[in-house]
Amino acid sequence: MNSYKNFNSLSSQRTKKFPPKITTFMFILEVFLIIALLVVWFSSDSIQKSKNLWILFFYSFPSEFLIAIVPHEPVLLYFGKFYSPQTVALVAIAGTLLTETLNYSAFKFVTDTNFFQKIRHRKVVTKIVELFNKAPFAALLVAGFTPVPFYPFRFLVVMVRYPLWKYIFAVFLSRTPRFYIIALIGHAIKIPDYLIIAIFIALIASVNVPLLKKFLKKRQRNKTNAS
Repeated sequence: MNSYKNFNSLSSQRTKKFPPKITTFMFILEVFLIIALLVVWFSSDSIQKSKNLWILFFYSFPSEFLIAIVPHEPVLLYFGKFYSPQTVALVAIAGTLLTETLNYSAFKFVTDTNFFQKIRHRKVVTKIVELFNKAPFAALLVAGFTPVPFYPFRFLVVMVRYPLWKYIFAVFLSRTPRFYIIALIGHAIKIPDYLIIAIFIALIASVNVPLLKKFLKKRQRNKTNAS
């Protein structure tokens, strides 16, 4: 508890590097960039079928930004068919590190809002932060390498003011071997494109369908209470 209070006191004493209007503009610009990349990706068949490594690099942005709505695994499997696992892993991690730097900036904007300041003082959030503070680097290594959702840790590192360079280093150490293994599977098995597309759709559904169901249930409950 004391460590959490210490982080809060340190953060409150720090002056913001940029005025609120500039940080808001930077946040909107980051989100707009990711949306633009997604639109280009989904609207172009040639880009989706391209074997150019720049596509892999830029795909890292929408697949790793904030709470990613598209998975990175199918694309790594696809490029693993045409390039060595080392090449795929290095290109993917380069894009991922840049994206995680943007994530750190974007979540910093979110956690500085008055709404989030109220949430961060709840008991559940405080306990999660305390648990994370016991071994933050190890937690990031495990979360980055395993298939567990990584986006909560993007929040946590900003909430506790974990140094950016340590966060990026942990991402590099954990994500690089993960990307390598996935690319190695694609290189060894040569999974057909139609099956990769099926994996892509299944992964999107596994993440977004539960969220949609939760939203619909909440909406139905609100209508019932209103009536």
